[in-house]
Amino acid sequence: MRRRLMNAYLSSVISISLVLLLVGVASMLLVNAKGVSDYFKENMQVSVMMKQTVSDEDALEFKEVLDGERYIRSTAFVSKEQGRKELAQQLGDDFLDVFETSPIPVSIDVTLEAAYVSADSLEMVKNEISASPLVDEVIYQRSLVDALNANLSRISLVLGVFIALLLFISFVLINNTVRLNVFARRFTIHTMKLVGATRSFIRAPFLVQAVFQGLFSAFIAISVLVGLMFLMRSSFARLFEIFRMDLLLLVMGIVVASGLVICLASTYFVVNRLISVRKDELYY
Repeated sequence: MRRRLMNAYLSSVISISLVLLLVGVASMLLVNAKGVSDYFKENMQVSVMMKQTVSDEDALEFKEVLDGERYIRSTAFVSKEQGRKELAQQLGDDFLDVFETSPIPVSIDVTLEAAYVSADSLEMVKNEISASPLVDEVIYQRSLVDALNANLSRISLVLGVFIALLLFISFVLINNTVRLNVFARRFTIHTMKLVGATRSFIRAPFLVQAVFQGLFSAFIAISVLVGLMFLMRSSFARLFEIFRMDLLLLVMGIVVASGLVICLASTYFVVNRLISVRKDELYY
């Protein structure tokens, strides 16, 4: 009998650990949703085309001015020769041979802070940069910005629904696992009730067991989650540029809290129900 109870306990711990692992993965996605959105926004480039008469030295000085602006994340200087090479790769050398002098001006590639990658903010940035007498034109793809923001909104909505559904399924699965584990000891509960034990006295050992069960399951889930992340680090290095690893502690807290709350709540309600049933109902 003791061996059967031990096997039931281990199987329930493994089941709860797997479900909490899913909770951990969903939580990792949730807490890093803004980081993923910012990553895509901050990789969109704005090209600042300088006037033909602007020298490299003047453009580099203007680049330093841009670096100090609140909305600038990073800048990259593109010389005439570098711009010519890039255009030649796209259009071919024959295309540029028709010009007596290079039509490619000095330019500065700019990436913005994520908060400024929206239609209104980009227009404000464009007007501020264009106010300089050195700047000929500020180029960015308005349609790309609109599509990026619209798609990120849709992805966030879908991700939110998915995580909510996953958490609900996790609660149901853990609740059922705990119920089966406690229900297997229904006759022990009935015996304690017959000898005059109070409800709180009967619940106490089950709740203590639920705490250890929740903590142990959460520890296994967190260990597997951390192991998977380090295994993925070598294959998906770019993923770790997006995800904030300092938020891993928050994810661990969510996993532990989920394990404790669901195990304790499920155990509490199941034990209370079994205390209230008659002896004949214990066989069904």
